[in-house]
Amino acid sequence: MNTQRPVSAGPLAGLRVLELSQIMSGPTCGLLLADLGAEVIKIEKLPGGDDSRGYRDPQVNGVSAPFMMLNRHKRGLALNLKLERGQQVLKRLVERADVLVENFRLGTMDKLGLGYDALAAINPGLIYCAITGYGRTGPYADKGGFDLIAQGFAGLMSITGEPGRPPAKSGSAVSDMNAGILATVGILAAYIHRLKTGQGQIVDTSLADAALQQTYWHAAVWFATQRSPQPTGSAHLLTAPYQAFEASDGWINIGGANQANWERICEVLGHPEWREDPRFATNSERMAHLDELVDRINAVVRTRSRAEWQAAFDTAGVPAGPVHSIGEALSHPQTLARGMVVETVHPQAGPTRGVGCPIHFSATPTPASTAAPLLGQHTRELLREAGYGDAQIDALIDEGVVAQAA
Repeated sequence: MNTQRPVSAGPLAGLRVLELSQIMSGPTCGLLLADLGAEVIKIEKLPGGDDSRGYRDPQVNGVSAPFMMLNRHKRGLALNLKLERGQQVLKRLVERADVLVENFRLGTMDKLGLGYDALAAINPGLIYCAITGYGRTGPYADKGGFDLIAQGFAGLMSITGEPGRPPAKSGSAVSDMNAGILATVGILAAYIHRLKTGQGQIVDTSLADAALQQTYWHAAVWFATQRSPQPTGSAHLLTAPYQAFEASDGWINIGGANQANWERICEVLGHPEWREDPRFATNSERMAHLDELVDRINAVVRTRSRAEWQAAFDTAGVPAGPVHSIGEALSHPQTLARGMVVETVHPQAGPTRGVGCPIHFSATPTPASTAAPLLGQHTRELLREAGYGDAQIDALIDEGVVAQAA
């Protein structure tokens, strides 16, 4: 089993992060920090580890594919924080850490004696990032957090899907993942503050906050009119035509977000007379007659393939693009050229692929990815780095305080 420590690279090289989180929001934050070059130590609970290890469908050679996706490029330590000796181990690790990320229910770490105040007493420069369901303040602060619940709370489900249909969740876990991204932004802002002052602090974000942040346009409508927007399918809330249309072999998005693009669309579709039609001449009229407009455009678009329309719209300078399946998106030459698919070799699953780092740098390229750890894969080496001797580590293993991969 290869336990070689990955060589630091990337703009965050030298930043040491303890990630005490599971499933998606916290691991998303940890993954992004690791992709940017931070040393991320994933500390998993005993027994069992991150709950996403139990997501066995799909799996690769018995290993959870979702777990591997979000936990590559991290070293793993398995630790029982319910035991006093386990709490002592974490406190020793905190001495040399820059950041701690956790996504437990509010108060969990305090009950263990591991809340911000206790850890800041050990390391005043510690940046303590807490991702919760609703944040650390307010009447819902004590509630747990789940992506589905947050999407409903924030109104996202009321604006997702087709008109007249039941509420729909976004196909992606936007609350979880955006919370992880916002946590990363907050950590970096707090890190800049610490570089200036030497002071650590709490970074507080939540799934509900992250979901609400996704409603900018819709919130603008409500604040201006006191009218809650309704779902529009793939159509834009404010402009038309700006949605998916059905070609002969699938769907293609056409972006007529301004008057110039609308006039070009009319030419490409072979109906220049639509530019002067009073029902479609302005954006306001197009929005007022949207159903009729969509029917007319679909009738034309269905006559040709996605590729044919793509070529025609590209030539005319109209924003357009196919509605890909996930497989089409991940195998597209543009995706591959951007390094958005990375390959790793997992000690049990073997060669696997994942989604790469979405941020690119000219002077500090992001490091090559390593595979997600086995449960406790790096326990021994991390404890050695923290100053424990092998006999002490063996005793901790025997007592169930830590575990190491077989």
